[in-house]
Amino acid sequence: MLKRLLLLALVLLAIAAGAGWQIKLAWDTPLAIPDEGLPLTVASGQTLKSLAVNLERDGVYAHPRLLRVYGRYTGQDQRIKRGEYLVPAGTTPEALLALLVRGKVISYQVTLPEGITLAKALDILAAQDNLQHRLDGPVDARIATLTADYPGSEGLFFPDSYRYEKGDSDWDILQRAYRAMQEILAQEWAEREENLPYASAYEALIMASIVERETGVAHERGEIAGVFVRRLNKNMRLQTDPTVIYGLGSSYQGNLRRVHLRDDSNPYNTYRQKGLPPTPIALPGREAIHAALHPKPGKSFYFVARGDGSHYFSETLAEHEQAVRKYQLNRRSDYRSSPEKR
Repeated sequence: MLKRLLLLALVLLAIAAGAGWQIKLAWDTPLAIPDEGLPLTVASGQTLKSLAVNLERDGVYAHPRLLRVYGRYTGQDQRIKRGEYLVPAGTTPEALLALLVRGKVISYQVTLPEGITLAKALDILAAQDNLQHRLDGPVDARIATLTADYPGSEGLFFPDSYRYEKGDSDWDILQRAYRAMQEILAQEWAEREENLPYASAYEALIMASIVERETGVAHERGEIAGVFVRRLNKNMRLQTDPTVIYGLGSSYQGNLRRVHLRDDSNPYNTYRQKGLPPTPIALPGREAIHAALHPKPGKSFYFVARGDGSHYFSETLAEHEQAVRKYQLNRRSDYRSSPEKR
């Protein structure tokens, strides 16, 4: 009898050892992943159990229960992060769980260039296939609520490159751009030069947007800002084409005419209206904001585009008119300094 019990115990130990070996083998064997990796999306709220079932269904891992039990035992099943992953070949079940807990998801990047309008920025976001699209253009109520402290929404979003993950939305990016602009504008405003003709940081932002649209070469930002600041201080009109073009909106067809410059009904027509326009006309970058708050000293009150992105600066109207004849007259009807960024 004792021999039979001993034999049974040995058999059970052998079975247990064999089962343990099988479990270890199943746990240490890499998932069935091709050399180029496996795209894997974890949806918001998706459980490890659901994910394991999907892996078995797709022929990636044949032991979903083992994955679930291990995840529950270690607590990792409660810490997996949603997102889009690229699981490399050779990944074991344990390494997969570690990857999902770290949240090492695929990220994407979208760039909002300096000098574009809010409408153009939203078009760029709308073209991103991996972003969720929630906004209904510049008039979306969420944008209006976000920028309710200002006369309008234009110019209040910082142009930059933003990284995002699948599942993020255009609204997420726009909120980040708004917070970035608030932070940068506050920093630059706190370090501004004295005796500037701005009643608020928002007015400086308006100026920065004009500087951004007028600048063809980066090193001229400060000089262009200096011209506009001196004109404001002398109670002269800014007389800058980009503001007129912005006010024309969709009716602008690429040719700025004298009738446009004489239009008193356009609040952005700085040939007819004194002071700054009502709102920014574009998304200015940090360099343009800095230039608006640190204008370059000088005596010039005029500038004209040479046609290569740079400008000729003049102190007197006579000198300016001569420069216009040399660089612009009969060559083009649109005196803008930089390419159209609508």
